[in-house]
Amino acid sequence: MQNLAISASDLSKKYDSGMAVAHANFEVPRGKVCGFVGPNGAGKTTTIRMLLGLISPTGGSAQILGESIDNPEKYLPRVGAMIEGPAFYPALSGAENLRVLATLGGFPQDRVQELLVKVGLGDRGKSKFKTYSLGMKQRLGIAAALLPNPELLILDEPTNGLDPEGIQEIRQLLRTLADNGTTVFVSSHLLSELELISDYLVMLRKGEVVFAGPIQELFLQQQPFILAQGTTTADLEKIVEIARADGHKGTIRDGVAHIEGPQEWAGVLNKKAFEAGITLTQLAPQLPNLEETFFEMTGEKK
Repeated sequence: MQNLAISASDLSKKYDSGMAVAHANFEVPRGKVCGFVGPNGAGKTTTIRMLLGLISPTGGSAQILGESIDNPEKYLPRVGAMIEGPAFYPALSGAENLRVLATLGGFPQDRVQELLVKVGLGDRGKSKFKTYSLGMKQRLGIAAALLPNPELLILDEPTNGLDPEGIQEIRQLLRTLADNGTTVFVSSHLLSELELISDYLVMLRKGEVVFAGPIQELFLQQQPFILAQGTTTADLEKIVEIARADGHKGTIRDGVAHIEGPQEWAGVLNKKAFEAGITLTQLAPQLPNLEETFFEMTGEKK
């Protein structure tokens, strides 16, 4: 347990409408970035709220930094969090908002400017919060979550509203925090970004954990695939039929056929498509990635 930042055992939450989280089991090692993914409504925010002691589970248990979630006062001083968007005083500047939070939490005031610089707001600390863009508000929320210099940082969609440059800066920030010993537990719909920084992954589907472990272990379980495209929608359906007849699983997403199969089979597919009167406009073998794996395991469609 000493090496675990989060440990959930049979963790469950039931509402009148049904199970939001059902018998979740997963572990997050200390000092790692753990991506937390799942379709909308899969139970991610409910899980995070249970871990932070904001709502009580209806079954199972969990520990944060070695302490039971039944006693959040024992671990929350060592946890930083941002969920469902940050809330600040509109008429105060970014720096003033952080100073208020530092005073309330008993944190050093000299961390305020340091954190503003860290999240890319060093030159906007004196601007009123109401003048901030959505992306700037997200950055200030992350800065607030870092005020306690936490051992565990829990973030729910931290890159919402950020432009590509801002997303890259937050990615680098989270990676640096983990490299310096802070555990980062982050939910995001930007799967390609999570793939770049995550060491571990927890994947939910309809409230159930479908994978929990090292991200490379997930990829090793997956098949390589081939992207193929013809000139018409009918061509796509024929391509999938050809693949299935040869024992390969195939689906159509965003006007492209996704066929499970090794790189070597691409040539076979090309030949059989040509024999069926189809001219392929795209034929690209791919290695497993998080986005493809996510759609495969959750049954979601792009």
